[in-house]
Amino acid sequence: MNESLITPAQIGAAYQTIAPHIRRTPIVEVDAADFGVACASPLVLKLELLQHAGSFKARGAFTSLLTRKIPGAGVVAASGGNHGAAIAFAAMKLKVPAKIFVPSIASPAKIQQINDYGAQLVVGGDRYADALAASEAWVATSGALPIHAYDQRETMLGQGTVGVEFEQQSPITTLMVAVGGGGLIAGITAWFDGRIKIVAVEPEKAPTLTRALEAGRPVDAEAGGIAADSLAPRRVGELVFPIVSRHVKQTVLVSDEAILDAQRRLWTTLRVVAEPGGAAALAALTSGAYVPSAGERVGVLICGGNTAVVNFKPH
Repeated sequence: MNESLITPAQIGAAYQTIAPHIRRTPIVEVDAADFGVACASPLVLKLELLQHAGSFKARGAFTSLLTRKIPGAGVVAASGGNHGAAIAFAAMKLKVPAKIFVPSIASPAKIQQINDYGAQLVVGGDRYADALAASEAWVATSGALPIHAYDQRETMLGQGTVGVEFEQQSPITTLMVAVGGGGLIAGITAWFDGRIKIVAVEPEKAPTLTRALEAGRPVDAEAGGIAADSLAPRRVGELVFPIVSRHVKQTVLVSDEAILDAQRRLWTTLRVVAEPGGAAALAALTSGAYVPSAGERVGVLICGGNTAVVNFKPH
């Protein structure tokens, strides 16, 4: 497998397949100064947290369920929470049995979602890797179809449809994208294929792509921090890496404090409640970890909102 595993044409075809089942999430242009960011052009935020099941993951979920043959045993997924919620939602809508494995760090909001969508839920282990191992054991005994959270062709094709919509909705020169396992940034990078600058943003405590770029291949990285339930899978995907590394040569790292501050700013400025992973891309700008150049028109993907209501403290 290489960087041609997924193509813009294939992502466009996936979008046509899933469009009747997903939301075309809105964009909002905001004065950069409102967020304390020095940038002459407005920031263009895509509110993907308004997607079905609360994150971009619904795109990959529907792509997998609509383009693969589903056995009688249904589907199985391991997830930090958002992928599981998305699979559970898509399975509910398409009337497919689903079993979801999540680690103990999954947020109560995400666990409640999975339950509400009617999937069979198993909570165990400390990290995503533990849930993945448990799901693989279930596949071996049940015959259910595994749907990987990020390192799978259909998943990446679906996540790439975020890029399709963004390009249709607003011209940008740069797009800030949070990275966990890398399925989202792989799909988006494949769609744009070098036409814009893609900036990968990771938590300091979960630098999966950073470590992979340093090593020249996926390697184990730290897997902690405030966004661990969505951005800490331990290593970037094997299929993901060659796609992303073709156009993304470095990452921007943000602290937990910066992520919390970005969450607060989204609330105080827009009354938008994002989960930590959903606010990470914005944190690169609000913390000054990434400073736009003159002439850049920056897009920011607010990719998830599955969190309990938070009382954001003022400055």
